[in-house]
Amino acid sequence: MNELRHDWTRAEVAGLFELPLLELVMQAQQVHRRHFDPTRIQASTLLSIKTGACPEDCKYCAQSGRYKTGLDKEKLLQIEEVMAQAKEAREQGASRFCMGAAWRSPSEKDMPVVLEMVRQVKSLGLETCMTLGMLDASQATRLAAAGLDYYNHNLDTSATYYTQVISSHRYEDRLQTLDHVRDAGIKVCAGGIVGMGEERQDRVDLLRQLANLPQHPASVPINRLVPIPGTPLGEVEAIDELEFVRCIAVARILMPASYVRLSAGRESMSASTQALCYMAGANSIFLGCKLLTTGNNAPDADRQLLARLGLRLEEARPPLYHDAMARPHAAAVSAS
Repeated sequence: MNELRHDWTRAEVAGLFELPLLELVMQAQQVHRRHFDPTRIQASTLLSIKTGACPEDCKYCAQSGRYKTGLDKEKLLQIEEVMAQAKEAREQGASRFCMGAAWRSPSEKDMPVVLEMVRQVKSLGLETCMTLGMLDASQATRLAAAGLDYYNHNLDTSATYYTQVISSHRYEDRLQTLDHVRDAGIKVCAGGIVGMGEERQDRVDLLRQLANLPQHPASVPINRLVPIPGTPLGEVEAIDELEFVRCIAVARILMPASYVRLSAGRESMSASTQALCYMAGANSIFLGCKLLTTGNNAPDADRQLLARLGLRLEEARPPLYHDAMARPHAAAVSAS
């Protein structure tokens, strides 16, 4: 339970899902305590820096240009607006600032602005994360040189169920982007969405795929589908909350040293379910009233619940720490 393994079998992962829930949660909490302070929660804030009109056909997404969801299309934000949002996130207690753009992949004309966003947000002492769609090796290398800490690219679901959700690119394309990010020296943030009509076996295969990557993702977001009217998954029946807790616990056991993020879907969860997720090893959340385009808990509500549970937010590191960490990394990337 304490080892970082990359050779999990399907039978082993399925066996974890079959454990009595309280036994599973207890094992996950024991693993969690070996690698993390169980009273600390890492907080990120997520900002949409370019909204809507995405050419992809992800059946869960409000930002796909193929569905009528009532979402307004917006151009890439100005750097000044991004910085104002980043400063507010830091004041609210976030230690990481994530920027997402509704692209299949970033265009070369937008790359200079994106790289400058990374540099300036990092200067605030915040960890930086981006999700821009698929990357090639050159783009990943330049993001690393700019000082990007994390890149988010979720696998979403199992390789088997993937074609039921997305047809505009392949599962292998997502894995290739993760390879480029990892090779560039950027920390990988990769997880998935549960409750899209998949079977438990698909959840088993998703978590096994993540755990058997060459390196475990540094952050593993576990999202509970938020049905968006106008999308093909807009009326899918919600996944059972205790099954969702099982997903959190299994992710913690499979990837002991990774941050397991309780992501989309928290807004509709009871305080008790969220508490069970923290007990099962979740130790990261998004702060802020919006996750790209979907709702999220109000920051005050999150702070009140964490206080009731005796949990505290991790603090952002000072800018000098990030400068010291970024310089050697950027130099190594440039030299390569």
